[in-house]
Amino acid sequence: MKTVHATRYITPLREGGSLPAVIEADDDGMYVIKFRGAGQGPKALIAELVVGRLAQVLGLPMPDIALVELDREFARTEPDPEIQDLIRASEGINLGSDYLPGALNYDPAAMQPDAELASRIVWFDAYTSNVDRTARNPNLMVWHRKLYLIDHGAALYFHHDWENAGEACGKPFVLIRDHVLLPFASRIAEADAALAPLLTDAVIDSIVAQIPDGWLQSEPSFSDVDAYRSAYASYLKRRLQLRDAFVQEAIRAHTAYL
Repeated sequence: MKTVHATRYITPLREGGSLPAVIEADDDGMYVIKFRGAGQGPKALIAELVVGRLAQVLGLPMPDIALVELDREFARTEPDPEIQDLIRASEGINLGSDYLPGALNYDPAAMQPDAELASRIVWFDAYTSNVDRTARNPNLMVWHRKLYLIDHGAALYFHHDWENAGEACGKPFVLIRDHVLLPFASRIAEADAALAPLLTDAVIDSIVAQIPDGWLQSEPSFSDVDAYRSAYASYLKRRLQLRDAFVQEAIRAHTAYL
């Protein structure tokens, strides 16, 4: 993953509870930044990074992501005291995704993805336990007539309860029934056959290795950052091995629409 340095705060995006913002970086690019110091904490950034990188490996459409270095002096140019405090609390490494100017929120009445893409996204969200791809909050954007996945901070919700993470590996994802693309996902079994082999142990290890050490703090379940990081890799590998549970649940949920 590339690392950029924030150079200019452009505007807050107040749609999200974490107060993301559009910033400019030293590579002349514009990014939507998620702040480490936001109320959702670093686990939301871990989910954004891990799930985003998994999506990229699987060829799912989403904006490029990057680590964003933020200096506390960056807050001096922002007049809003709340945002100043957020920036100061987020000094160091944060996460950004390419800003898509002019992108529109996805509306299923206006655009219906093909069965292959819909099925792959449904499979992926069941694997990563993404609770935030519903009709009410699809976290999908349309840019240049192409669908893009965004906002994965609510995924991997097992990491809010590490004591029971082992049991969670084999559980079906029952909330897949609320997925905005489920009505179009008629090829979930085919998606499973195509996507699962791409997530090798080496791929998962390489993605988890990209989690910054600074995000892996204050978790009493682990003795150090290496153990903490390893736990993510172990969960993702084991969930893939036990994927029949979430695959069959997704297929059953789709069949209910027929």
